[in-house]
Amino acid sequence: MDLDLAAVRAFVAVADEGQFSYAADVLGISQQAVSKRIAKLETQLGATLFERGHGSTVRTAAGARLLPHARTLLAASHAAVRAVREEVRPLRVAVLGKRMAATELMDFYLAQHPHIDTEIVVSNAITTSRDALRGGHVDAAFARAHGGPVPLGSDITSAPAYLEPLHLLVGKDHPFAGRTSVTLCEAAEYPAWVPGAAVPSEWADFYRDLSAYSGIRIDTGGRLEGLTEIVERIAESPSLMTFTGDGGRTPWHPHIRRVTILDPTPAYPLALLWSARNPHPGLPHLVEHVARNYNRDTAAESWIPDADRALFMF
Repeated sequence: MDLDLAAVRAFVAVADEGQFSYAADVLGISQQAVSKRIAKLETQLGATLFERGHGSTVRTAAGARLLPHARTLLAASHAAVRAVREEVRPLRVAVLGKRMAATELMDFYLAQHPHIDTEIVVSNAITTSRDALRGGHVDAAFARAHGGPVPLGSDITSAPAYLEPLHLLVGKDHPFAGRTSVTLCEAAEYPAWVPGAAVPSEWADFYRDLSAYSGIRIDTGGRLEGLTEIVERIAESPSLMTFTGDGGRTPWHPHIRRVTILDPTPAYPLALLWSARNPHPGLPHLVEHVARNYNRDTAAESWIPDADRALFMF
């Protein structure tokens, strides 16, 4: 049986993004085209690969079994093309989610340097940007340099990229709804819902460290949902709140209020990670750009975990 590579690529994109619409954005095609490619692959394999629900798409058991083989197939396809063309491939840079600060950083980089051939690879809470770098699927990754269930290899180099101030999102009936800012001590009065922090990762460890420092109770219960669903639940709750980054794009909702955190402001320490053994000619330029634009001036007013201070507070 000969599998259609375009259909396999669509399958991997949906698995990574969690929604057909997000996968369509990543692939640069319509959502209808993604659906057709998935349907074709399901017909070829004689199995349903995804369970479609409200606001999310979940892999079936068959889809979970297929995913590692699909990734291997795409990697082999890319390697075959590179071997024949003998050309310098694009610099591949992993970011965690399309709405995150790292995507904004890369968009700025590409706008400043449109001649540089760079490919942004969007990861997720299950397969993080650090996983993509560790697996050799990308040349560099934006992620926290510390924490996580699997340590970075000894060859991985890191540079501070962005201290992202965190804000609170609350619903219109939350006690903080009428405030423009609260102190970190005041924020400890209410639980923060961060369902993604239930998955072992470097950013789940960040929220555990923040909870230990501030006293804020981090609620990781409930299934891992998309940001839109999280915003909807926060909007309806009189007591729950969640965090959002200053550089992230939050879905608009009429009942959501954004509240600044002060004294101190917790900041997510976003670093650029790459292998010192990677010879890609585009890496030095990206590293230099990131070093030149790191917002070091905000560090004094920020709280970050102790493990990250040496890298970000130099």
